[in-house]
Amino acid sequence: MKYVVIYEPMPNNWSAYVPDLPGYAAGADTLDELRALVREGIPFHLEGLRLSGEPVPPPTIVSEQIDAA
Repeated sequence: MKYVVIYEPMPNNWSAYVPDLPGYAAGADTLDELRALVREGIPFHLEGLRLSGEPVPPPTIVSEQIDAA
């Protein structure tokens, strides 16, 4: 499964969330750090959902980058 992750620069760090996984968010000082945390965090979050008997939401969000220049 592939989930869309939104990375946002904040004034002093970076944050990320996954629209298809309510309740999942992460933050880090750098984008590289954050990407590593998210790669580890999503599987951990999904495992927690399964262990608690909650459904695992399927990926539904589709993204695209458009060159507006």
